[in-house]
Amino acid sequence: MQASAYFPLRPASASLLAALALAGCGGGSAVLHGPVTSIETAPKSTACPAEIPAGVSCWAGQDSKGAYYLIAKPAQWNGTLVLHAHGGPDLAAPTADRAAEDLVRWSIMVRAGYAWAGSTYRQGGVEVRAAAEDTERLRGIFRQHVAKPQRTILHGQSWGAGVAAKGAEMFNEQTVGERPYDGVLLTSGVLGGGTHAYDFRTDLRVVYQYLCGNHPRPNEPQYALNLGLPADAKMRQADVALRVNECLALDKPAAQRTAAQQAKIDTITKVIKIPESAIQSHMNWGTMHFQDISAKRTGGASPFGNEGAVYAGSADDAALNAGVLRYRADPAAYRKFADDTDPLGKIGVPVLSAKWISDPTAFVELDARFRAVMQQGGSGDRLVQTFTRQGTHSYISDATYPTLMTALMQWVEAGVKPTAAGIAAACVGNEAKFGVGCSFDAAYVPAALGARVPERARPSLQ
Repeated sequence: MQASAYFPLRPASASLLAALALAGCGGGSAVLHGPVTSIETAPKSTACPAEIPAGVSCWAGQDSKGAYYLIAKPAQWNGTLVLHAHGGPDLAAPTADRAAEDLVRWSIMVRAGYAWAGSTYRQGGVEVRAAAEDTERLRGIFRQHVAKPQRTILHGQSWGAGVAAKGAEMFNEQTVGERPYDGVLLTSGVLGGGTHAYDFRTDLRVVYQYLCGNHPRPNEPQYALNLGLPADAKMRQADVALRVNECLALDKPAAQRTAAQQAKIDTITKVIKIPESAIQSHMNWGTMHFQDISAKRTGGASPFGNEGAVYAGSADDAALNAGVLRYRADPAAYRKFADDTDPLGKIGVPVLSAKWISDPTAFVELDARFRAVMQQGGSGDRLVQTFTRQGTHSYISDATYPTLMTALMQWVEAGVKPTAAGIAAACVGNEAKFGVGCSFDAAYVPAALGARVPERARPSLQ
């Protein structure tokens, strides 16, 4: 541990700030601002999912914007709320089941003594600011109808880490009237911002089309691949899988593929730098999610491009670079997408992150970009990053998360900034209680994002 430039806000100080804000504004109704002030129906007591330990109380509801949510509070609550921003995002309309699934996955938080609250968000699709608003609204529901936590930690997982990073910038003492979040935990985070985190999926679409030529097929209407699909096109994941398997036979054992099929797979894994097991999911993302972005979020144009990108790793890189389709990101779409999804590095509270080094969904190099953004935004000293040698994108291990939370809470409460080495050592001590599963690599430093995803021409953000 080391001394930190961050000075924790004690409960007494928070009360003083609230009193000063109240005096300055002339009434309690004007003290707080934003989604936390929304007048919401009280949640209803509900049975917790069967996987949740006995003695935990659960509440469920649907907020005024249509987002479902679920809240869990253990009998021996430690006073801290973990406010969860989930990943994905799903494209379909939200259902209450999603919140229950998230609570089950993150039940370790409740078992470790924390209250937990998770929103499904009001809508499906790729809209970060709206998801951050829905998460902040849930904080207000918890405060109004369940309890007032001593501390609140904003936890973002996967795409939700981008939601949490943006939310921590959007909602702060200046914009809300109180410190909404005492710390931020980012796990398996897609942290490059939308304008950088999804570039490789554009690359995948053009390299795949160069190799396979069936998405779209030659006899189908052609469209710009960086759109994902035309706005009015209908396609399911099964339809994408059908095309991919026609060309690559990912649904067959390697021994049953032709030499040509295996060669194409090898080209994709070497050029795009993703494992074979991740090709299908990224093709889905680069199809349906890209369509959601271009058709619903950026005015019908694409914020993605590959002009200037140089691809390497194939049997004939010159032919590949000459043969792939090239696209220029639309400047207006790029700026709009950046405004919604890109972090600015202006987070005023401690931020702790964890990433499995071999994560095939949220590349570890994205964390290098996030660190650079935090440094550029003046928040670099409020970021500690950790990395693990084992895990999955969806979950690392039970022992990992309580260890991270304890380190973050010590930073918040005492101003003692954790180190990767200290967290690695502390995790081993938690295995007796939470199970074996510690694999922190305190010495690991990720390479720059450009080492994995080719640099390219980009529109100006001005």
